[in-house]
Amino acid sequence: MLNEERKLTKRDYVVVSSMLFALFFGAGNLIFPLHLGQLAGGHWVTAAVGFLVTGVLLPLLSVLAISITRSEGVYDIGRPLGTVFALVFMVLIHGTIGPLFGTPRTATVSYTVGLAPLVPARFQTLGLLVFSAVFFGLALFFALEQTKIVSNVGKLLNPLFLLLLAFVFFLAFSNPMGHAATQHVTAAYTSGAFTNGFLQGYNTMDALAGLAFGVTVVTAVRSLGKKSPNGIALVTARAGVFSMGLEALIYVGLIFVGAMSLGKFKVSANGGVAFDQVVNHYLGVAGQAVLAALITVTCLTTAIGLVAAFAQDFHKHFPKVSYRAWLTFTTLASFLVANVGLNQIIAWSTPMLMFLYPLAMVLILLSVFSPLFKRDSVVYAFVVVFTCVPAVFDMVAAFPAVVSQSSFGKAMTSFQQGFFPLAKYGMDWLVPALVGAVLGLAVHAYKRYEARSSEHVTNVAPQQNK
Repeated sequence: MLNEERKLTKRDYVVVSSMLFALFFGAGNLIFPLHLGQLAGGHWVTAAVGFLVTGVLLPLLSVLAISITRSEGVYDIGRPLGTVFALVFMVLIHGTIGPLFGTPRTATVSYTVGLAPLVPARFQTLGLLVFSAVFFGLALFFALEQTKIVSNVGKLLNPLFLLLLAFVFFLAFSNPMGHAATQHVTAAYTSGAFTNGFLQGYNTMDALAGLAFGVTVVTAVRSLGKKSPNGIALVTARAGVFSMGLEALIYVGLIFVGAMSLGKFKVSANGGVAFDQVVNHYLGVAGQAVLAALITVTCLTTAIGLVAAFAQDFHKHFPKVSYRAWLTFTTLASFLVANVGLNQIIAWSTPMLMFLYPLAMVLILLSVFSPLFKRDSVVYAFVVVFTCVPAVFDMVAAFPAVVSQSSFGKAMTSFQQGFFPLAKYGMDWLVPALVGAVLGLAVHAYKRYEARSSEHVTNVAPQQNK
């Protein structure tokens, strides 16, 4: 039959899972857990658990949210709150993980960690310009054909990355630099290892990326022969569980290696420096080449997914502009922003993450549990509004000093610390979100009670007239 769905083989599932893993696992996923291990030292296990909540569980839930609601992207996740909110949320998510912050970071991290140590100081600006041009040129090339993204990423680039990473792990575990459990713990992680690990997971941007990659994954699954919403949802969910499981194992390994590295090195300025230290310790100059290849391949796969997802979603909602035109726009914009520099990108992306992550988390959880309350927009509205207020305060506090240390910024921070529970842990959105959920569910239950009562009255009236 022409309309009969193709049954996917185990190989197909592996390819889709590999593609999803490669889209998720980029620059931040490699360097942030390694640095976390150095910061946590002997408390690396507790920090790892916190990191896995926001770095693995939440992205997995974002994939499941796409499956459960049969969505095709971030727009559908926000649609219960209306088309305007959904469109604004989509633009903010794609802007943050796309050309404004996330996508440029894939090139700057690749260059800063992998190639910058090999380039003379006077040529650093030129080196980044040339490297980012080639990097985004390749991303554009691999993303041009939407139906080939699964083969380009899942079959080609991701296996190469995993082989290189396995080689690094082999070196680190066969000849450890120190005993992780006995290493120095930095002050912030002495009593707050879990919380700080939890917040470090924000930096991966994976919960946001999971929502944005929905359209890319759905397109890829359809290209393999799945057409029905139920079939696509099931494949997406299975691929998500497999890919996130692999990512969790790698995170634990990287955090453990970071803690062990304290046996030879002090806590580094960032994860890029830490990775450079580890690889050069084992391989010397040759290690820099391995590191450059490892970082570039993993960042390129993520860049391909990000530019493709941006173009697919924007073409879907603004169809007068073609997919290729949107793809060219986001790639060019990412190239320009990348040449601002890594430190500036991180400094200005953090406030947006502090605002968007709580919103993304509650929308993901609402989507996962939406069958329980029939995806009622009232529940969504209460939770999102109550979450937005503390999220704005978090955003202001996270801005660079020009904003956060201004009189306005200090006043906002003082109010936040004084009136919002858990503010000192960066979790001040949690209690308001729970209050919003209770109120929203109460209103939902009351509406259902009223509807049943009205239906009962309507059914009883004809019987009384007989």
